[in-house]
Amino acid sequence: MLAASVVPLLLRPELPIYLSAADQQGLDKLVADLKEHRTSDNSYASRYPKREYKKADRGTSRYPVVPRIRLAPFDPNALTAEGWEARGVPHFVAARLVKYRTAAGGFKAKAQVKKMYGLDDSVYQRLAPFMQLPDEAPKHNERVDYATVSDSPGKFPRKPRNLQPFDLNTADTTQLMQIRGIGAGRAKWVVKYRNQLGGYLREEQLDEVFVLRDAPDLRDSLKKYTFVAPGYTPKLVNVNTASFDEMYLQPYIGKPRARLIVAYRNQHGPFKRVEDLKQIPILKEEDWEKMRPYLRCE
Repeated sequence: MLAASVVPLLLRPELPIYLSAADQQGLDKLVADLKEHRTSDNSYASRYPKREYKKADRGTSRYPVVPRIRLAPFDPNALTAEGWEARGVPHFVAARLVKYRTAAGGFKAKAQVKKMYGLDDSVYQRLAPFMQLPDEAPKHNERVDYATVSDSPGKFPRKPRNLQPFDLNTADTTQLMQIRGIGAGRAKWVVKYRNQLGGYLREEQLDEVFVLRDAPDLRDSLKKYTFVAPGYTPKLVNVNTASFDEMYLQPYIGKPRARLIVAYRNQHGPFKRVEDLKQIPILKEEDWEKMRPYLRCE
């Protein structure tokens, strides 16, 4: 019985002896190898070199320096960005002034310049006496006759003071621009809408021009210095032969009514007379009255 209990103890393997000094020496060697590997591996340094940025000196600007000029009366609507800078306006504010003027169609008053974001009040107070603009824009119900307002000197040609009325259907953009307040953009829109219509039959159709809808004073000036010749015949659209693409370009027809006219024509045959368009159920009476002078079926 005693032998049976002693034999397993004799057969049990001897436990290993833990040598802490040897393990610590191995760890120290591993740490040293890792440090050496990190300091000797320069692949990232050569692949992504460190950039050195040159610091700008204080008082210098990254934009070209524009020489300053002596202040004199000037038109803010005729200045370039460099012109503003030459009068002491910072570069970024000068560009903002030109961009705003282009989008708004020109400055109407000094107050618009004063509200420009980034413009220092001291700079504005120094320039304001030389701006050839009123202090405040005219109120909404006060109309200005742009054809009689005295113009200010600038790079643009002077417009005639005593302008004789001319034919609205034969005038080009150059003639239209003789009216004060009508620039190249608005003149092009007046001619473009005339071509789309096929010609103006009355001056009141100027109220339909997109860029003149919110400018009653300009519309009044145009009506004052233009006329429609008596007996004028506009360009007509043949409702029996015109395609959808040709028909919808007429502003009084448009795409929805052009589809109706073409569909009705394909279903019932050619129109015998223009009044037959009234048989189209969805076509409104007021739309018909507008279209009638510009339609034919022969």
